[in-house]
Amino acid sequence: MHSDPNLYDYWPYRDRPKVVWPGGKKLAFWIAPNIEFYEYDPPVNPQRPGWPKPTPDVVGYSQRDWGNRVGHWRLMELMDKYGMRGSISLSVGLIDHHPEIIEACVARNWEFFSHGIYNTRYSYGMDEAQERAVIEDSIRTVQAATGQRIRGYLAPALTHTERTFDLIAEYDFWYTCDLFQDDQPQPLKTASGKLLSMPYSLEVNDVITYGAQAMSPWRYADVLKRHFDQLLEEAEASGTVMCIPLHAYLVSQPHRLRAFEEALKHISSHADDIWITTAAEIAGHYREHYWDQAVGDVARRGLATGGKGFANVVA
Repeated sequence: MHSDPNLYDYWPYRDRPKVVWPGGKKLAFWIAPNIEFYEYDPPVNPQRPGWPKPTPDVVGYSQRDWGNRVGHWRLMELMDKYGMRGSISLSVGLIDHHPEIIEACVARNWEFFSHGIYNTRYSYGMDEAQERAVIEDSIRTVQAATGQRIRGYLAPALTHTERTFDLIAEYDFWYTCDLFQDDQPQPLKTASGKLLSMPYSLEVNDVITYGAQAMSPWRYADVLKRHFDQLLEEAEASGTVMCIPLHAYLVSQPHRLRAFEEALKHISSHADDIWITTAAEIAGHYREHYWDQAVGDVARRGLATGGKGFANVVA
């Protein structure tokens, strides 16, 4: 491995060709409910324990199980109220454990993308055959259960190998949520395919705000509003993307949900300026209309760095 993986070039934010979303919208907005399954007694990974406490972590397991049994349904009803679809970061194994959740999401035309098989099985230490098996299982299992060909990837528990991005590009994934370097989609330099980095955001992820930072619900709502307002203001010059990554066991707690609704209400009040959509729709639009323009602009301005380069370069 190298000090710089050369996945993307430095491309100054302010000087790029203008992006416009469908219908002349300025900001593309999507919500990523992480619908995860955590094993009670996961296989041991020498690089990272499955649970913070020694197995079995009864408290951690049951808290997350509440999210699938109670919290998810609260969140889904709230998103229905505001006409918002989810792009589900899915632990694919959940299809076998809780098919009712999958059926409800399919009925609402929500998107599914892979978050690995279980969120307690990490990519660390996998060889190529093992990582391919996870990707192939994700594609096959989700398609069989939903009819969708998944187009996005978020590595399980944000764990990776040095080959992760090349592999998902090879399997014709359109985007990854594993990189946090930009507020617009950006082409990645992979050995094949056309893989985008999709803005996902750790900063407004409820695992960070509620877990790491211990924010109050109303403080979190204020953060979401300010985050949205800034991106919408900048979108006057060129289209931006805002994602809210969520976990039902956190955001859907009874004392938190109403504050989150206030943030959704604020965002919805700008309906004339925003495209409420899914990650796959954002990626599809960008790949069709802006991929060549982006790669070409980097090349013309002499910003491209050495390395394997893009699989599909436009001079």
